[in-house]
Amino acid sequence: MKQEYPILEFDRTPEAMLEPSRLIRPMDISPHAVVCFFQDVITTLIHKHQARVIHNLSSEIGAHPIYEVEIEQRKLTVFHPGIGAPLSAALLEEVIALGCNKFIACGGAGVLDSSLAVGHVVVPTAAIRDEGVSYHYLPPGREVLAHPEGVQAIEAVLQKHHCAYVLGKTWTTDAIYRETPQKVQLRRQEGCITVEMEAAAFFAVSQFRNVQFAQLLYGGDDVGSEQWDGRDWTRQTSVREKLFWLAAEACLAL
Repeated sequence: MKQEYPILEFDRTPEAMLEPSRLIRPMDISPHAVVCFFQDVITTLIHKHQARVIHNLSSEIGAHPIYEVEIEQRKLTVFHPGIGAPLSAALLEEVIALGCNKFIACGGAGVLDSSLAVGHVVVPTAAIRDEGVSYHYLPPGREVLAHPEGVQAIEAVLQKHHCAYVLGKTWTTDAIYRETPQKVQLRRQEGCITVEMEAAAFFAVSQFRNVQFAQLLYGGDDVGSEQWDGRDWTRQTSVREKLFWLAAEACLAL
């Protein structure tokens, strides 16, 4: 199993020393879960849509609430996964152990093509594995696919609501401050249109655990020009709320 670099030493052994199922007991929970990166949207769900905490996961950061909200008489699980692949993947593992198996994530991403406007919807079909987590769940490779049924559910909802969107690859990186011009160009040549920090890990964990997972992104800061441009992407409140409701509808359709 030993390779030149530790990250290439994938082990197919299905059971690890520490399994989420040893720490987390299944509970009565909706199997449909929206992984929401927008804390402002979650706050709105609490205040305006009676979202309630049904469980708390925990880490050294503190509590990680798991919410339940009712949408047209159907229950939906909602949680914030944190930021970055390691924490997000660990929380996904634990929510799977709770009993969820159909996931749609909604978040923002940097754009590698400056013509992609702030707020434009992107549906990742695959993620370039430039992070570390996915290599512990799948054999080494350049990319990992989103679940096709999840992508189909998202597309159906977007088309139903006449939302413009693009399909494409996303670049998942662990190093937000090492997105160099040369790497941006390389990823563009591979077909990437966005960059973020979690998708490849999400897709890998979901394949390993045999659950459905796909993601909605919206165009955020611009990393494809000569100079970085934040474009006030975190202030797109209406876009973020709309993206959540689209994700919820797609998730409940799985």
